[in-house]
Amino acid sequence: MAIEFGERIRRIPAYPLAAGYDLGQDTAMLASNESCFAPHPEAVAAAHRALAGVHRYPDPSYVALRTALRARYGVPRERIALGNGSCDLLLTLGDALLEPGAEVVYAWPAFSEYRHLGPASGARAIEVPLDAEDRHDLAAMAAEVTVATRLVLICNPNNPTSTSVALEDVDAFLRSVPDHVCVVLDEAYVEFALAVGDTYASVELLRRWPNLVLLRTFSKAYGLAGLRVGYGLCGSEAVRAAVDQMRQPFYLNMAAQAAAVVALEHQDEVERRVAHAVAARMALADGVRELGLWVADSDTNFVWIHLRNEEDEPQILDGLRERRVLVRAGAALGRPGSLRVTVGTDGENRRFLAAMSELLDR
Repeated sequence: MAIEFGERIRRIPAYPLAAGYDLGQDTAMLASNESCFAPHPEAVAAAHRALAGVHRYPDPSYVALRTALRARYGVPRERIALGNGSCDLLLTLGDALLEPGAEVVYAWPAFSEYRHLGPASGARAIEVPLDAEDRHDLAAMAAEVTVATRLVLICNPNNPTSTSVALEDVDAFLRSVPDHVCVVLDEAYVEFALAVGDTYASVELLRRWPNLVLLRTFSKAYGLAGLRVGYGLCGSEAVRAAVDQMRQPFYLNMAAQAAAVVALEHQDEVERRVAHAVAARMALADGVRELGLWVADSDTNFVWIHLRNEEDEPQILDGLRERRVLVRAGAALGRPGSLRVTVGTDGENRRFLAAMSELLDR
């Protein structure tokens, strides 16, 4: 007799993994929105130093990292949630807030893990289509909020479409929803978002909205994707306490904590990386437009491309893979006929454009 698993296992969609990691080192890795730069050497050194003490458990209160984040953003330590990447915090918020009879509202296409929350909890998931420019339609999302709504997710800038909405529009949205609704502003790419403003701009919203959570990560601009460090700046201590109550102890390893603390000390390096990524994404987007394809106005470290025909996607992906260029398929991210392409090094970006030119000419 086979092992019988819970019914919700059959409902939860699998995370769409990027294929092609077996292609070897000479591959343009443009599929996962990682930084093309290695972490700051001092952050790596801090992680190495921490390894000498791995026979002990990490500090369960994570004082050093919470203190460093408080110094940067002015949010009390008691309102700072930490996690094994911001995705860990997202899923834990779902565990804490959602149950059968509740509702979660989010735009689609957006971050693929949002589709995990409804099936995992038994809550009703309401997906609101993006507008014609592949941006969040906040008015349409607000219209879906009911007395049963517990959680609203706004991915800003949005993954996979790279687009953002202005913070004044987010503020207006928050004014329109009831206080019982937790609104998560998922800001994994906020450092790259010129249209949103600096990284402090959305923190100001926390002063007015205790039902707001800002989700952020060290995986992108800080280059610590392999260590998995995320954080949530919460409008109320109750949200942080609920998140911590739902999880196992020692959820963030000591090497990751140490590297993140030191990474925060080198904002000049973060600004340098962001400046490179912004310039490179503009050049990459211009190159794609010269090929005759539509590209969203990006506020991230990637670009979102619509192909000429939806049915072209499999052949384009196969052709790129043959040329050892990895990008993400739009079909796996909710929009067939599209590509999500991470901004890489200048050489990798040129390699992608050359491959696309050859494939489109076919």
